Amino acid sequence: MSIVVNIYYSGTGGNARKFAEEMESSGTVAEIRKEEGNLRYEYFIPMADPETVLLIDCWKDQEAIDRHHASPMMEKIAELRVKYDLHMRVERYVSDEEGISEADSRFIKE
Repeated sequence: MSIVVNIYYSGTGGNARKFAEEMESSGTVAEIRKEEGNLRYEYFIPMADPETVLLIDCWKDQEAIDRHHASPMMEKIAELRVKYDLHMRVERYVSDEEGISEADSRFIKE
């Protein structure tokens, strides 16, 4: 089982993008990716909303998320959220242990 957390950071004046850029340039993202249990940590910009940045954050299990939330990285992230006056919307998904069905796989080109 893995857990995917989609975090939509929204702001004004390009602040969400500046936040993501600072997360990358400061090395914070690289450190998070090294954390035990982190499977993915990537930022995306939705085409329909340039004032929002989507973080796809994937972890092995809840224990890995809990360790991340207790890490020094969270203080840095919180500081940057305040610095850029960001608002958040969060979605959380738990992986399907069975994977992609045969019926669904017909629509996927690899």
